Amino acid sequence: MEAPENKILVETEDLGDLKVAIIHYWMVTWRGGEKVIASLLKLFPKADIYTLFYDERVCGSHLEGHRVFASTLNKPVLKKHYQKLFPLFPFGIKSLKLREKYDLIISSESGPAKGIENSYHSPHLCYIHTPMRYCWGYTEPYLLSLPGWSRGLTRYWLKRLKEWDRSTIDRVDAYVANSKNVAERVKKYYGKEAGVCYPPIEADWFEDELVKSKGTHYLSFGAITPYKNIGLLVEAFKKTNSQLIVIGEGSEKNKLKALAPPNVRFLGKLPFEEIKSFIRDSKALLFPGEEDFGMVPLEVMAMGIPVIALKKGGALETVVENDNNPERSSGIFFDEPNCESLLKALTRFETLEHHFDPQWIRSHAKKFSEDVFLKNMSERIIKLLRSKR
Repeated sequence: MEAPENKILVETEDLGDLKVAIIHYWMVTWRGGEKVIASLLKLFPKADIYTLFYDERVCGSHLEGHRVFASTLNKPVLKKHYQKLFPLFPFGIKSLKLREKYDLIISSESGPAKGIENSYHSPHLCYIHTPMRYCWGYTEPYLLSLPGWSRGLTRYWLKRLKEWDRSTIDRVDAYVANSKNVAERVKKYYGKEAGVCYPPIEADWFEDELVKSKGTHYLSFGAITPYKNIGLLVEAFKKTNSQLIVIGEGSEKNKLKALAPPNVRFLGKLPFEEIKSFIRDSKALLFPGEEDFGMVPLEVMAMGIPVIALKKGGALETVVENDNNPERSSGIFFDEPNCESLLKALTRFETLEHHFDPQWIRSHAKKFSEDVFLKNMSERIIKLLRSKR
């Protein structure tokens, strides 16, 4: 049933009746950002999806029953290089015309999604994973990862993109950040206050009975891209006899695999049950990158496994380190992104390894469960809708 013209339904049980448009930067992989979308669709089972790029082979089964609208950029030759097409993002988002008047717009943002044109002035909530990293705060590291000949032109286009991104800040009525870390970045770069709602950890991760880990290897799990810093693990494990399993795909995989010593194995993409098996038998997850939030540590903690993380970014909000009581810890930190600091943490971890309590670690991870996310988001959405009545 449609909401009356001048009334917006704002009770929790009525959210599913709303006409909702969800704008997500791109739908070509199924990782953390897309898992947030999957949870939002439980609140809004009739929502329409708008996105720059759409790969139905990867995402179609997750979006069954929803209308999906892709931008003018959604051509096979362009989709293959989607992350490198940032100069075209404003053009792409402008081509995403909303098909009707919606009761609510939710943009899922770490790119240009919040820039969607809203001619009907529908309430717009932005769930922000981060302001675009290559425009705000991480421009220089990004440029250094590129060939020297391309940096000048790339810098020019990033400046243009940053100006466009700044021009869309006020298109949003309410910002909700995926972490305190990102809320601080929203305040710093956008000058906006953001609420905090941590991303959802799916119930599947909590289903298996907890068993004490066999501790046969360390584990890295997730996308293998430059800012994840998996290269640090490869370098560090050249100096130890411990085994490291690396699960995942990404632009850095082949290069790092060629550099890896025999005690480091790259297994690529694996089925969910195989991933869980490798997690179950691991000593700890290694998390060497500075993430805006990072869902992988919590997914591993949900299975009772501790985490060794770089002491920066979102890990500060998810990993609990208690030096005096490791039984009430979910892992330990290392201070600097270098081999010396990581190897020192590995040595310290192995003196504490048998003190970690899988049940306590799982209980900590449950604070980030999907139920908590849905309750938090419902409350924030209702607050916004009531303010717009």
